[in-house]
Amino acid sequence: MPNTPLICPSILASDFAKLGEEIRALEAAGADWIHVDVMDGHFVPNITIGPDVVKALRPHTRLPFDVHLMVAPVDPWIEAYHAAGADILTVHPESGPHLHRTLGRIRQLGAKAGIVLNPGTPLSILEEVVEMVDLVLLMSVNPGFGGQSFIPSTLKKIERARAILDAAGSSAHLQIDGGVTALNAGACVAAGADALVAGTAVFKGGPDAYAANIAAIKAAKA
Repeated sequence: MPNTPLICPSILASDFAKLGEEIRALEAAGADWIHVDVMDGHFVPNITIGPDVVKALRPHTRLPFDVHLMVAPVDPWIEAYHAAGADILTVHPESGPHLHRTLGRIRQLGAKAGIVLNPGTPLSILEEVVEMVDLVLLMSVNPGFGGQSFIPSTLKKIERARAILDAAGSSAHLQIDGGVTALNAGACVAAGADALVAGTAVFKGGPDAYAANIAAIKAAKA
């Protein structure tokens, strides 16, 4: 694992009237990936970003687009988001009937494949597909809305997920999403995470503060 985590700002917390500008500012501020939360109003109680928006944003940055698909059924949308510019596509086991096939299709398209586990989703699912994932995303809130508080029990789940990845010899990233701030980022990394999604903690204070906010999360200690 790297000594400092990858910081993946979630544009769910950005100014939607200025998305292109926001993404350029995030790249300049030192973000590593751009996290795109896709919600359909069905799988989770919110509606956000369609593939045409991702396509429109793609020219604004060279950073990887980390697209978190909170949609069901998920399979019909994989090709559209990949064609729009997604570099990483992460899916929930609950969003389709055949997780193994879905992950295989993502890789067949040439994208990196990820699995997302909600707070109530067991890690045993990861054990069945660990060889097929490039990213494991543990939700530290229940998905659907930004601005929620980090669920403390996630730290133990991070440790268990890291043990599964290490036992399998996997190089997959272990990412945390939900209520991540400079106050808990260090504990997440100490538990085994190497990528952190942050929304409010990055965007607070506006573009002039993004670099300092990202640096504070990167430097956080347990």
